[in-house]
Amino acid sequence: MNISRTSFPRIVIIGGGFAGVSLAKKLSNKEVQVVLLDKHNYHTFQPLLYQVSTGGLEPDSIAYPIRKILKDYHNFIFRLAEVKEIDTTTKNVMTNIGSINYDFLVLATGSETNFFGNVELEKHSMAMKSIIQSLNLRSLILENFEQALLTDDLHERDALMNFVIVGGGPTGVELAGALAEIKKGILPKDYPDLDTRRAQIHLVQSGPRILKEMSEKASEKAEEFLEGLGVQVWKETRITNYDGKIATTMTDLIFETATLVWAAGVKGALIKGMDARELTVPGNRLKVNQFNQVEGVEDVFAIGDIACMVTPEYPIGHPMMAQPAMQQGAKLGENLIKLLENKPLDPFEYKDKGSMATVGRNKAVVDLKNYKFQGVFAWFVWMFVHLFFLIGFRNRMVVFVNWVYNYIRFDREARLIIRPYNKDYSRFED
Repeated sequence: MNISRTSFPRIVIIGGGFAGVSLAKKLSNKEVQVVLLDKHNYHTFQPLLYQVSTGGLEPDSIAYPIRKILKDYHNFIFRLAEVKEIDTTTKNVMTNIGSINYDFLVLATGSETNFFGNVELEKHSMAMKSIIQSLNLRSLILENFEQALLTDDLHERDALMNFVIVGGGPTGVELAGALAEIKKGILPKDYPDLDTRRAQIHLVQSGPRILKEMSEKASEKAEEFLEGLGVQVWKETRITNYDGKIATTMTDLIFETATLVWAAGVKGALIKGMDARELTVPGNRLKVNQFNQVEGVEDVFAIGDIACMVTPEYPIGHPMMAQPAMQQGAKLGENLIKLLENKPLDPFEYKDKGSMATVGRNKAVVDLKNYKFQGVFAWFVWMFVHLFFLIGFRNRMVVFVNWVYNYIRFDREARLIIRPYNKDYSRFED
């Protein structure tokens, strides 16, 4: 990798997400050599991916170059690399551009979509965990409406205009609300020769309520907002299969749709060499102690979505969200310096700052520690918080201007098919 050795200990971080960037910042200009590896050269603000999918924002509004984030840190090195395997015996990380040794290794690889072993669902549905996947979904949505103009088959036309979103968490709820607003305010203008009133948006949740991690009041209000926008919410309904045209459920209910978005679960993004059964828990997360050390492996740590730290308050680990990832990254940065100075480490304690979700224009739900509110004020709080946590002044300004423009004009300018979407089935051939 053309990285010279120094007299300082080398800390290798795999992953430039919330956890990895937070850790790198905490180690800035300390007496350590920090090497960050990621298969992309940018950090993605994942909470706003759904807005890229629905044409509200361009991808460069929610992405920021990793090198620029850490450009002022003299002990920082970045390499664009895809990690293939880890050998903890020799303390070696193998990638597609070569290998590198470490003194301390930190896994911040995040999570990926979990299809729970259903290959047909994985093969035909759409995921939304990366910018590339969001752009694919945007292209598919627009292409489907273009195709609906060309067919005389009513069933095919309806299927092309029907959307099924599986998973009633924040991602599913926000995507459903955004699609409902597009149906109401944009499609009639873009496709005047198409009866867009026939378009349907279905939100399917396997449990008894949506936004199950939030308060019951937030769940009820979010469902009320969605139904007011015309979204059909199906609770205690489980999708069992999807062949690209028809989604079946555990009952007689079926959905005819050309677009099924899977937002029903995530799992840790494990790397070969760290995927042994004794190291992981269900959900492909690595077992870590209260200092984020991977149990049973020396000098290896895990933070963010990939880490499962079991505590009395969080018996299945912390939520796989941005806040725990950033807090774990910052705390591990402090502890690594203490470890090098032979000082006692501080255990990680998650400070829950609350959760929120937006359903659409002037509609959001917010659960804070002592306050819970919904509606217009919650929507403004949601916008402020997301703007605050975006990296880069330009990104904040671009997103703010886009939101103001969309609010005033009831429009989403980024309705562009940059490249046609073609599903790659090659990895399913076996």
